[in-house]
Amino acid sequence: MRIGVLLSGCGVYDGAEIYESVITLLALDRAGAEARCMAPDVEQMHVVDHRTGAVMEGETRNVLTEAARICRGDVVDLAGVSADELDGLILPGGFGAAKNLSDFALKGDACSVHPEVSRLVLAMLDAKKPVGAVCIAPAVVAAILRDAGRSGSLTVGLAQGENQGVGEAIEAMGITHAACPVTEVREDAELGLVSTPAYMEAGRISEAAAGIEALVARILELAAAPA
Repeated sequence: MRIGVLLSGCGVYDGAEIYESVITLLALDRAGAEARCMAPDVEQMHVVDHRTGAVMEGETRNVLTEAARICRGDVVDLAGVSADELDGLILPGGFGAAKNLSDFALKGDACSVHPEVSRLVLAMLDAKKPVGAVCIAPAVVAAILRDAGRSGSLTVGLAQGENQGVGEAIEAMGITHAACPVTEVREDAELGLVSTPAYMEAGRISEAAAGIEALVARILELAAAPA
């Protein structure tokens, strides 16, 4: 079984969240599934110094090149991936999902999504193949559903405190936000869409891992189910 893992760079503040990405890859491998890592071949929105959180003015990095750091170089350009070659798809979080796969970080519920990301996610859903979204990535999927005129249900956690606005933005896009503790998942059974909060709620890597591992397990179950 082959599951696509759509990365958005490398590093929580400007790319894919590394813990979330590695936990996903580890869970897939432990289950005997093949992970197919991919990323768009575009420049990052900006580069962030992960020691200070400050934007590094004048520096640029490529999303595909940075994503290669996470998966030991075994990554392909998203533009060359079709739903036909995958049994499922998972989008880890990190601000790269909201900055490089979309502009949610800048525009909230008025955001747009990179066309190749939209293409593959919709192709998977149309083929009745499961899609998993972790952390902030459900906001990206919500925008894709909105633009396609579809309804659905997703979670970014309990959507309280500093994360309340993300849940509200998902609702503003016409998508139901389902509250969810960090160690659990929420599933839109009609779409085959599974989501979990991870570091939208997690205070420890083990908390994030519990939800991500549950998401991976459910994606594999759905992928193995008869059509």
